[in-house]
Amino acid sequence: MDKQIFIQITYLISSVLFIFGIKMLGKTSTARQGNFYSTFAMLLAIVATLYSQEIFSVWEIFAAILVGSAIGTVAALTVPMTSMPEMVALFNGVGGAASVLVAVTEYWNKTNTSTSIDSIIGTSISVSIIIGAVTFSGSLVAYGKLSGKITGKAVVYPLQHPINALLFLVAVVFAVYTVVTPTETIILILTSLSLLLGILLVIPIGGADMPVVISLLNSYSGMAGCATGFILNNNVLVISGALVGSSGIILTQIMCKAMNRSLVSVLLGGFGQVAGTSTTVSGATGKPAKEVGIEEAAMLFDGASSVIIVPGYGMAVAQAQHAVRDLMKLLEKKGCNTRFAIHPVAGRMPGHMNVLLAEAEVPYDKMIEMDLINPDFPNTDIVFVVGANDIVNPAARNNPSSPIYGMPILNADKAKMVIVSKRSMAVGYAGIENELFTLDNTFMLFGDAKATISKLVQELEQMS
Repeated sequence: MDKQIFIQITYLISSVLFIFGIKMLGKTSTARQGNFYSTFAMLLAIVATLYSQEIFSVWEIFAAILVGSAIGTVAALTVPMTSMPEMVALFNGVGGAASVLVAVTEYWNKTNTSTSIDSIIGTSISVSIIIGAVTFSGSLVAYGKLSGKITGKAVVYPLQHPINALLFLVAVVFAVYTVVTPTETIILILTSLSLLLGILLVIPIGGADMPVVISLLNSYSGMAGCATGFILNNNVLVISGALVGSSGIILTQIMCKAMNRSLVSVLLGGFGQVAGTSTTVSGATGKPAKEVGIEEAAMLFDGASSVIIVPGYGMAVAQAQHAVRDLMKLLEKKGCNTRFAIHPVAGRMPGHMNVLLAEAEVPYDKMIEMDLINPDFPNTDIVFVVGANDIVNPAARNNPSSPIYGMPILNADKAKMVIVSKRSMAVGYAGIENELFTLDNTFMLFGDAKATISKLVQELEQMS
Protein backbone atom coordinates (compact mmCIF):
# COMPACT_ATOMS: atom_id res chain seq x y z
CA MET A 1 0.00 0.00 0.00
CA ASP A 2 1.22 3.50 -0.87
CA LYS A 3 2.62 5.37 2.16
CA GLN A 4 0.35 8.41 1.81
CA ILE A 5 -2.76 6.27 1.39
CA PHE A 6 -1.84 4.35 4.54
CA ILE A 7 -1.35 7.58 6.47
CA GLN A 8 -4.66 9.08 5.31
CA ILE A 9 -6.54 5.88 6.19
CA THR A 10 -4.94 5.98 9.65
CA TYR A 11 -6.02 9.62 10.03
CA LEU A 12 -9.55 8.68 8.98
CA ILE A 13 -9.72 5.87 11.54
CA SER A 14 -8.33 8.22 14.19
CA SER A 15 -10.94 10.89 13.38
CA VAL A 16 -13.80 8.39 13.60
CA LEU A 17 -12.50 7.14 16.95
CA PHE A 18 -12.32 10.73 18.21
CA ILE A 19 -15.98 11.28 17.29
CA PHE A 20 -17.12 8.05 18.93
CA GLY A 21 -14.96 8.74 21.97
CA ILE A 22 -16.37 12.20 22.59
CA LYS A 23 -19.89 10.89 22.04
CA MET A 24 -19.35 8.21 24.68
CA LEU A 25 -17.97 10.76 27.14
CA GLY A 26 -21.51 12.16 27.34
CA LYS A 27 -22.62 9.35 29.68
CA THR A 28 -20.94 8.25 32.89
CA SER A 29 -21.56 4.59 32.08
CA THR A 30 -19.58 4.80 28.82
CA ALA A 31 -17.13 7.62 29.68
CA ARG A 32 -14.23 5.33 30.55
CA GLN A 33 -14.57 3.43 27.28
CA GLY A 34 -14.89 6.70 25.36
CA ASN A 35 -11.72 7.98 26.98
CA PHE A 36 -9.89 4.82 25.84
CA TYR A 37 -11.10 5.25 22.23
CA SER A 38 -10.01 8.90 22.20
CA THR A 39 -6.63 8.06 23.70
CA PHE A 40 -6.04 5.30 21.15
CA ALA A 41 -7.09 7.69 18.36
CA MET A 42 -4.49 10.21 19.51
CA LEU A 43 -1.85 7.50 19.60
CA LEU A 44 -2.66 6.55 15.99
CA ALA A 45 -2.54 10.19 14.91
CA ILE A 46 0.84 10.81 16.58
CA VAL A 47 2.45 7.69 15.14
CA ALA A 48 1.08 8.39 11.65
CA THR A 49 2.31 12.00 11.76
CA LEU A 50 5.80 11.08 12.90
CA TYR A 51 5.95 8.31 10.30
CA SER A 52 4.76 10.56 7.47
CA GLN A 53 7.28 13.28 8.25
CA GLU A 54 10.06 10.76 8.86
CA ILE A 55 11.05 12.74 11.95
CA PHE A 56 12.07 9.74 14.05
CA SER A 57 12.83 6.11 13.51
CA VAL A 58 10.41 3.43 14.68
CA TRP A 59 12.50 2.77 17.78
CA GLU A 60 12.72 6.45 18.65
CA ILE A 61 8.94 6.77 18.31
CA PHE A 62 8.49 3.74 20.55
CA ALA A 63 10.87 5.17 23.15
CA ALA A 64 9.12 8.54 23.17
CA ILE A 65 5.70 6.88 23.60
CA LEU A 66 7.10 4.74 26.42
CA VAL A 67 8.52 7.74 28.28
CA GLY A 68 5.37 9.80 27.82
CA SER A 69 3.15 6.92 28.92
CA ALA A 70 5.28 6.39 32.03
CA ILE A 71 4.99 10.08 32.97
CA GLY A 72 1.24 10.04 32.37
CA THR A 73 0.76 6.85 34.37
CA VAL A 74 2.69 8.18 37.34
CA ALA A 75 0.72 11.43 37.25
CA ALA A 76 -2.60 9.61 37.02
CA LEU A 77 -1.77 7.31 39.93
CA THR A 78 -0.26 9.91 42.23
CA VAL A 79 -2.57 12.91 41.73
CA PRO A 80 -5.45 12.65 44.24
CA MET A 81 -9.00 12.85 42.92
CA THR A 82 -9.52 16.08 44.86
CA SER A 83 -6.77 17.66 42.73
CA MET A 84 -8.29 16.56 39.42
CA PRO A 85 -9.56 20.08 38.52
CA GLU A 86 -6.03 21.45 38.86
CA MET A 87 -4.73 18.63 36.68
CA VAL A 88 -7.35 19.35 34.02
CA ALA A 89 -6.36 23.02 34.09
CA LEU A 90 -2.72 22.07 33.51
CA PHE A 91 -3.71 19.74 30.67
CA ASN A 92 -5.54 22.62 28.99
CA GLY A 93 -2.48 24.81 29.45
CA VAL A 94 -0.15 22.21 27.96
CA GLY A 95 -2.40 21.98 24.89
CA GLY A 96 -2.27 25.74 24.45
CA ALA A 97 1.50 25.83 24.91
CA ALA A 98 1.96 23.10 22.28
CA SER A 99 -0.03 25.13 19.76
CA VAL A 100 2.07 28.23 20.44
CA LEU A 101 5.35 26.35 20.06
CA VAL A 102 4.30 24.75 16.77
CA ALA A 103 2.98 28.06 15.40
CA VAL A 104 6.11 30.03 16.36
CA THR A 105 8.41 27.33 14.96
CA GLU A 106 6.53 27.20 11.65
CA TYR A 107 6.60 31.00 11.47
CA TRP A 108 10.37 31.08 11.93
CA ASN A 109 10.86 28.31 9.37
CA LYS A 110 8.79 30.11 6.74
CA THR A 111 10.25 33.58 7.34
CA ASN A 112 13.80 32.22 7.20
CA THR A 113 13.21 30.80 3.74
CA SER A 114 11.06 33.63 2.33
CA THR A 115 10.45 37.33 2.82
CA SER A 116 6.70 36.85 2.58
CA ILE A 117 4.20 34.42 4.04
CA ASP A 118 0.94 33.00 2.71
CA SER A 119 -2.02 34.98 4.11
CA ILE A 120 -3.98 31.86 5.12
CA ILE A 121 -1.00 30.26 6.84
CA GLY A 122 -0.06 33.58 8.45
CA THR A 123 -3.58 34.09 9.75
CA SER A 124 -3.68 30.54 11.10
CA ILE A 125 -0.36 31.11 12.87
CA SER A 126 -1.60 34.34 14.45
CA VAL A 127 -4.86 32.72 15.62
CA SER A 128 -2.99 29.72 17.00
CA ILE A 129 -0.58 31.94 18.93
CA ILE A 130 -3.26 34.23 20.38
CA ILE A 131 -5.65 31.48 21.46
CA GLY A 132 -2.87 29.11 22.51
CA ALA A 133 -1.03 31.70 24.61
CA VAL A 134 -4.25 32.89 26.26
CA THR A 135 -5.08 29.26 27.04
CA PHE A 136 -1.63 28.57 28.49
CA SER A 137 -1.32 31.56 30.79
CA GLY A 138 -5.02 31.55 31.67
CA SER A 139 -4.83 27.87 32.59
CA LEU A 140 -1.83 28.52 34.84
CA VAL A 141 -3.85 31.18 36.67
CA ALA A 142 -6.80 28.78 36.93
CA TYR A 143 -4.45 26.13 38.32
CA GLY A 144 -3.15 28.61 40.89
CA LYS A 145 -6.67 29.54 41.99
CA LEU A 146 -7.82 25.92 42.21
CA SER A 147 -4.74 24.76 44.13
CA GLY A 148 -4.79 27.70 46.53
CA LYS A 149 -1.40 29.01 45.37
CA ILE A 150 -3.10 32.30 44.53
CA THR A 151 -6.34 33.68 45.88
CA GLY A 152 -9.50 32.03 44.60
CA LYS A 153 -11.40 35.30 44.90
CA ALA A 154 -11.96 37.59 41.96
CA VAL A 155 -9.09 40.07 41.58
CA VAL A 156 -10.53 43.23 40.07
CA TYR A 157 -8.76 46.49 39.31
CA PRO A 158 -9.65 49.93 37.87
CA LEU A 159 -10.30 50.07 34.12
CA GLN A 160 -10.09 46.28 33.98
CA HIS A 161 -12.33 45.82 30.94
CA PRO A 162 -10.99 48.75 28.85
CA ILE A 163 -7.42 47.53 29.48
CA ASN A 164 -8.29 43.99 28.36
CA ALA A 165 -10.11 45.31 25.28
CA LEU A 166 -7.16 47.57 24.37
CA LEU A 167 -4.71 44.71 24.88
CA PHE A 168 -6.75 42.47 22.59
CA LEU A 169 -6.93 45.14 19.87
CA VAL A 170 -3.16 45.68 20.05
CA ALA A 171 -2.66 41.90 19.74
CA VAL A 172 -4.89 41.88 16.64
CA VAL A 173 -2.82 44.70 15.10
CA PHE A 174 0.41 42.76 15.65
CA ALA A 175 -1.31 39.64 14.28
CA VAL A 176 -1.94 41.54 11.05
CA TYR A 177 1.68 42.65 10.95
CA THR A 178 2.85 39.03 11.24
CA VAL A 179 1.32 38.47 7.80
CA VAL A 180 2.08 41.83 6.17
CA THR A 181 5.64 42.33 7.43
CA PRO A 182 6.82 39.05 8.96
CA THR A 183 9.70 39.39 11.46
CA GLU A 184 10.79 37.42 14.49
CA THR A 185 10.36 40.47 16.75
CA ILE A 186 6.70 40.88 15.87
CA ILE A 187 5.88 37.24 16.57
CA LEU A 188 7.56 37.46 20.00
CA ILE A 189 5.62 40.62 20.85
CA LEU A 190 2.36 38.96 19.76
CA THR A 191 3.11 35.94 21.94
CA SER A 192 3.94 38.12 24.95
CA LEU A 193 0.79 40.22 24.56
CA SER A 194 -1.34 37.07 24.32
CA LEU A 195 0.24 35.57 27.43
CA LEU A 196 -0.47 38.76 29.38
CA LEU A 197 -4.03 38.84 28.06
CA GLY A 198 -4.63 35.29 29.30
CA ILE A 199 -3.55 36.26 32.82
CA LEU A 200 -5.68 39.41 32.90
CA LEU A 201 -8.74 37.58 31.55
CA VAL A 202 -8.74 34.83 34.19
CA ILE A 203 -7.47 36.64 37.30
CA PRO A 204 -10.76 38.60 37.77
CA ILE A 205 -12.86 35.41 37.69
CA GLY A 206 -13.88 34.18 41.13
CA GLY A 207 -14.03 30.64 42.45
CA ALA A 208 -17.77 30.33 41.82
CA ASP A 209 -17.17 30.44 38.08
CA MET A 210 -14.24 28.00 37.99
CA PRO A 211 -16.27 25.14 36.41
CA VAL A 212 -17.14 27.46 33.53
CA VAL A 213 -13.54 28.67 33.21
CA ILE A 214 -12.18 25.12 33.06
CA SER A 215 -14.68 24.23 30.34
CA LEU A 216 -13.98 27.42 28.37
CA LEU A 217 -10.20 26.97 28.52
CA ASN A 218 -10.67 23.41 27.29
CA SER A 219 -12.58 24.82 24.33
CA TYR A 220 -9.79 27.35 23.70
CA SER A 221 -7.18 24.58 23.62
CA GLY A 222 -9.26 22.78 20.98
CA MET A 223 -9.56 25.92 18.86
CA ALA A 224 -5.82 26.50 19.07
CA GLY A 225 -5.21 22.91 18.02
CA CYS A 226 -7.59 23.30 15.09
CA ALA A 227 -5.73 26.42 13.91
CA THR A 228 -2.44 24.52 14.24
CA GLY A 229 -3.92 21.81 12.02
CA PHE A 230 -4.36 24.36 9.24
CA ILE A 231 -0.75 25.48 9.69
CA LEU A 232 0.56 21.93 9.33
CA ASN A 233 -2.06 20.90 6.76
CA ASN A 234 -2.97 18.04 9.10
CA ASN A 235 -6.59 16.94 8.71
CA VAL A 236 -6.83 14.88 11.88
CA LEU A 237 -5.58 17.81 13.97
CA VAL A 238 -8.18 20.08 12.38
CA ILE A 239 -10.94 17.55 13.10
CA SER A 240 -9.91 16.74 16.66
CA GLY A 241 -9.34 20.41 17.49
CA ALA A 242 -12.73 21.35 16.09
CA LEU A 243 -14.38 18.56 18.10
CA VAL A 244 -12.77 19.69 21.35
CA GLY A 245 -13.46 23.35 20.64
CA SER A 246 -17.13 22.92 19.75
CA SER A 247 -17.89 20.41 22.52
CA GLY A 248 -16.14 22.70 25.01
CA ILE A 249 -18.28 25.66 23.97
CA ILE A 250 -21.46 23.57 24.28
CA LEU A 251 -20.41 22.39 27.74
CA THR A 252 -19.56 25.96 28.73
CA GLN A 253 -23.04 27.07 27.70
CA ILE A 254 -24.56 24.24 29.75
CA MET A 255 -22.50 25.33 32.76
CA CYS A 256 -23.61 28.95 32.36
CA LYS A 257 -27.24 27.88 32.12
CA ALA A 258 -26.87 25.79 35.26
CA MET A 259 -25.63 28.89 37.11
CA ASN A 260 -28.08 31.31 35.48
CA ARG A 261 -25.10 33.27 34.22
CA SER A 262 -24.25 34.52 30.76
CA LEU A 263 -20.88 33.70 29.24
CA VAL A 264 -20.19 37.42 28.93
CA SER A 265 -20.76 37.96 32.67
CA VAL A 266 -18.37 35.11 33.45
CA LEU A 267 -15.68 36.55 31.18
CA LEU A 268 -16.12 40.00 32.70
CA GLY A 269 -15.39 38.42 36.08
CA GLY A 270 -16.03 39.62 39.61
CA PHE A 271 -18.39 36.88 40.81
CA GLY A 272 -17.28 35.33 44.09
CA GLN A 273 -15.04 38.20 45.17
CA VAL A 274 -16.94 38.87 48.39
CA ALA A 275 -17.05 35.33 49.72
CA GLY A 276 -16.89 35.38 53.49
CA THR A 277 -15.96 32.96 56.24
CA SER A 278 -18.70 33.35 58.80
CA THR A 279 -18.67 30.63 61.43
CA THR A 280 -21.72 31.61 63.44
CA VAL A 281 -24.74 29.35 63.84
CA SER A 282 -27.26 31.91 62.62
CA GLY A 283 -28.24 32.20 58.99
CA ALA A 284 -29.89 34.40 56.40
CA THR A 285 -33.32 34.03 58.04
CA GLY A 286 -32.00 35.37 61.34
CA LYS A 287 -32.92 32.13 63.11
CA PRO A 288 -30.35 29.88 64.78
CA ALA A 289 -29.37 26.68 63.06
CA LYS A 290 -30.33 23.44 64.80
CA GLU A 291 -27.45 21.06 65.46
CA VAL A 292 -27.67 17.29 65.53
CA GLY A 293 -25.18 14.83 66.98
CA ILE A 294 -23.91 11.66 65.39
CA GLU A 295 -26.07 9.40 67.54
CA GLU A 296 -29.22 11.40 66.80
CA ALA A 297 -28.39 11.51 63.10
CA ALA A 298 -27.89 7.75 63.09
CA MET A 299 -31.34 7.22 64.57
CA LEU A 300 -32.87 9.48 61.93
CA PHE A 301 -31.15 7.58 59.10
CA ASP A 302 -32.09 4.25 60.66
CA GLY A 303 -35.78 5.11 60.32
CA ALA A 304 -35.59 6.47 56.77
CA SER A 305 -36.90 4.58 53.75
CA SER A 306 -35.53 7.02 51.15
CA VAL A 307 -32.38 9.15 51.21
CA ILE A 308 -30.88 11.51 48.64
CA ILE A 309 -27.23 12.48 49.12
CA VAL A 310 -26.15 15.85 47.69
CA PRO A 311 -22.34 15.99 47.27
CA GLY A 312 -20.43 19.26 46.96
CA TYR A 313 -16.89 20.57 46.91
CA GLY A 314 -16.64 20.13 50.68
CA MET A 315 -16.86 16.38 50.14
CA ALA A 316 -13.89 16.61 47.78
CA VAL A 317 -11.85 18.69 50.22
CA ALA A 318 -12.53 16.24 53.06
CA GLN A 319 -11.95 13.27 50.71
CA ALA A 320 -15.16 11.83 52.11
CA GLN A 321 -16.36 10.05 48.96
CA HIS A 322 -15.45 6.59 50.31
CA ALA A 323 -17.18 7.26 53.63
CA VAL A 324 -20.26 8.43 51.72
CA ARG A 325 -20.15 5.23 49.66
CA ASP A 326 -20.04 3.16 52.85
CA LEU A 327 -23.07 5.05 54.14
CA MET A 328 -24.94 4.36 50.90
CA LYS A 329 -24.18 0.64 51.07
CA LEU A 330 -25.25 0.39 54.70
CA LEU A 331 -28.50 2.26 54.08
CA GLU A 332 -29.31 0.05 51.09
CA LYS A 333 -28.58 -3.02 53.21
CA LYS A 334 -31.25 -1.74 55.58
CA GLY A 335 -33.70 -1.45 52.66
CA CYS A 336 -33.40 2.32 52.22
CA ASN A 337 -33.56 3.67 48.66
CA THR A 338 -30.37 5.77 48.44
CA ARG A 339 -29.35 7.95 45.50
CA PHE A 340 -27.06 10.87 44.68
CA ALA A 341 -28.30 14.21 43.31
CA ILE A 342 -25.70 15.71 40.96
CA HIS A 343 -25.72 19.43 40.20
CA PRO A 344 -23.91 20.38 36.94
CA VAL A 345 -21.60 22.91 38.62
CA ALA A 346 -20.96 21.15 41.93
CA GLY A 347 -17.23 21.18 42.63
CA ARG A 348 -14.47 22.86 40.66
CA MET A 349 -14.94 21.39 37.19
CA PRO A 350 -17.74 19.88 35.08
CA GLY A 351 -18.48 16.36 36.31
CA HIS A 352 -16.31 16.73 39.41
CA MET A 353 -18.77 14.91 41.68
CA ASN A 354 -19.28 12.12 39.14
CA VAL A 355 -15.52 11.56 39.00
CA LEU A 356 -15.15 11.43 42.78
CA LEU A 357 -18.09 9.08 43.27
CA ALA A 358 -16.99 6.82 40.42
CA GLU A 359 -13.53 6.65 41.99
CA ALA A 360 -15.26 5.44 45.17
CA GLU A 361 -17.05 2.78 43.07
CA VAL A 362 -20.52 4.27 43.45
CA PRO A 363 -22.70 2.72 40.69
CA TYR A 364 -23.43 5.06 37.80
CA ASP A 365 -27.18 4.49 38.04
CA LYS A 366 -27.10 5.98 41.55
CA MET A 367 -25.93 9.36 40.22
CA ILE A 368 -29.02 11.25 39.10
CA GLU A 369 -28.90 14.57 37.25
CA MET A 370 -30.59 17.62 38.74
CA ASP A 371 -33.54 17.83 36.35
CA LEU A 372 -34.39 14.16 36.81
CA ILE A 373 -34.17 14.03 40.61
CA ASN A 374 -35.66 17.40 41.57
CA PRO A 375 -39.28 16.14 41.43
CA ASP A 376 -38.39 13.39 43.95
CA PHE A 377 -37.27 15.64 46.81
CA PRO A 378 -40.76 16.28 48.31
CA ASN A 379 -41.26 12.51 48.75
CA THR A 380 -37.82 11.88 50.26
CA ASP A 381 -37.41 11.21 53.98
CA ILE A 382 -33.87 12.63 54.35
CA VAL A 383 -31.65 14.72 52.11
CA PHE A 384 -28.03 14.47 53.24
CA VAL A 385 -26.03 17.50 52.02
CA VAL A 386 -22.27 16.81 52.14
CA GLY A 387 -20.18 19.92 51.68
CA ALA A 388 -22.54 21.60 49.21
CA ASN A 389 -23.68 25.19 49.64
CA ASP A 390 -24.87 27.49 46.84
CA ILE A 391 -26.36 24.65 44.76
CA VAL A 392 -28.96 23.97 47.51
CA ASN A 393 -29.59 27.56 48.60
CA PRO A 394 -33.34 28.41 48.39
CA ALA A 395 -32.37 32.07 47.91
CA ALA A 396 -31.93 31.18 44.24
CA ARG A 397 -35.72 30.76 44.08
CA ASN A 398 -36.98 33.08 46.83
CA ASN A 399 -34.77 36.17 46.94
CA PRO A 400 -34.75 38.42 43.84
CA SER A 401 -31.93 40.50 45.33
CA SER A 402 -29.64 37.50 45.75
CA PRO A 403 -26.65 37.25 43.35
CA ILE A 404 -27.65 33.64 42.61
CA TYR A 405 -31.35 34.40 42.03
CA GLY A 406 -32.63 32.40 39.07
CA MET A 407 -29.82 29.83 39.29
CA PRO A 408 -31.25 26.29 38.99
CA ILE A 409 -30.70 24.47 42.28
CA LEU A 410 -31.37 21.08 43.81
CA ASN A 411 -34.65 21.30 45.71
CA ALA A 412 -33.23 19.86 48.92
CA ASP A 413 -35.33 22.19 51.10
CA LYS A 414 -38.53 20.51 49.90
CA ALA A 415 -37.62 17.17 51.48
CA LYS A 416 -39.19 16.02 54.73
CA MET A 417 -35.86 16.46 56.51
CA VAL A 418 -32.43 17.82 55.61
CA ILE A 419 -29.14 16.98 57.36
CA VAL A 420 -26.16 19.11 56.36
CA SER A 421 -22.59 17.92 56.92
CA LYS A 422 -20.28 20.96 57.10
CA ARG A 423 -17.34 22.17 59.13
CA SER A 424 -19.11 25.44 59.94
CA MET A 425 -21.75 27.88 58.73
CA ALA A 426 -19.26 29.43 56.30
CA VAL A 427 -20.71 30.82 53.09
CA GLY A 428 -20.11 29.39 49.63
CA TYR A 429 -18.35 30.93 46.63
CA ALA A 430 -21.23 33.30 45.94
CA GLY A 431 -20.48 34.98 49.29
CA ILE A 432 -24.02 34.73 50.69
CA GLU A 433 -25.50 32.84 53.63
CA ASN A 434 -27.52 29.75 52.88
CA GLU A 435 -31.20 29.95 53.81
CA LEU A 436 -31.37 26.16 53.87
CA PHE A 437 -29.25 25.92 57.01
CA THR A 438 -31.82 27.60 59.26
CA LEU A 439 -35.05 26.13 57.92
CA ASP A 440 -37.30 24.27 60.34
CA ASN A 441 -36.64 20.90 58.66
CA THR A 442 -32.82 21.28 58.54
CA PHE A 443 -30.26 19.96 61.02
CA MET A 444 -26.54 20.77 60.95
CA LEU A 445 -24.02 17.97 61.49
CA PHE A 446 -20.81 19.91 62.13
CA GLY A 447 -17.32 18.48 61.70
CA ASP A 448 -14.95 17.07 59.11
CA ALA A 449 -17.13 15.19 56.61
CA LYS A 450 -14.90 12.13 56.33
CA ALA A 451 -14.52 11.64 60.10
CA THR A 452 -18.15 12.51 60.86
CA ILE A 453 -19.66 10.21 58.24
CA SER A 454 -17.32 7.37 59.21
CA LYS A 455 -18.55 7.66 62.81
CA LEU A 456 -22.13 7.85 61.53
CA VAL A 457 -21.62 4.59 59.63
CA GLN A 458 -20.20 2.92 62.75
CA GLU A 459 -23.18 4.07 64.79
CA LEU A 460 -25.61 2.73 62.20
CA GLU A 461 -23.81 -0.62 62.11
CA GLN A 462 -24.26 -0.97 65.86
CA MET A 463 -27.99 -0.47 65.39
CA SER A 464 -28.23 -3.39 62.95
